[in-house]
Amino acid sequence: MSEPAYLWAPPPVASLPVRGRSERLPVNRIFCAGRNYHAHAVEMGRPVDKSMERAFYFTKSPQTLVPSGATVPYPPETKDYHYEMELVLVVGRPGFRVSAERAHELVYGYACGLDMTRRDLQLVAREKGRPWDLGKDIEQGSVCSEVVPMEGVVIEQADLALQVIGTTRQHSDVSKLIWNIREIIADLSLYYHLQPGDLIYTGTPEGVGAVVPGDHLVGRVEGVGTVELTVGPAE
Repeated sequence: MSEPAYLWAPPPVASLPVRGRSERLPVNRIFCAGRNYHAHAVEMGRPVDKSMERAFYFTKSPQTLVPSGATVPYPPETKDYHYEMELVLVVGRPGFRVSAERAHELVYGYACGLDMTRRDLQLVAREKGRPWDLGKDIEQGSVCSEVVPMEGVVIEQADLALQVIGTTRQHSDVSKLIWNIREIIADLSLYYHLQPGDLIYTGTPEGVGAVVPGDHLVGRVEGVGTVELTVGPAE
């Protein structure tokens, strides 16, 4: 069977380097857990009562992915561009309606990520009940480090921090997730057939804030690694 002909070249496959491997990890989808640390939920004016609520998610296009160490332009149509430092879970096996007890079977590894956000646009959308796409699904707005293979490992505790120009802005621990790794996998797999290469940004702690052109960000997750980003001039 012949290969299909396209009108123009298809976009390249989004991928990430893998520690200790020459092969790259092809990225399938990017899911993000919203308001998954209590203190961040409070600072956003939307406290979470886990006994009354379920986790919620938004997606970002794989084409928004940029590698750690990149310099990206300050995005258009915003005056309030925010960082959100997160532990990123990498799915390595298919799973649908997975129990929390078996959620570890889907874990391939982890990475460090920055969910960059046009906060002013996100908040307008939130107040009007509109989708968050313009605030979240930003070109070059999903920063991710190399993937660290940890098959079957569930991270329950790990120090997480972010510095902007050497000043610590975020500092918390993965143990403070409202919905933990097992719960996120189990719940998300009720909605989607999770696939190898799916990334799940697990949520950001308190301390989010704005950046300006010239800012250099360095985030880290204990036992996983670091992620870096430089904010360039606006286009």
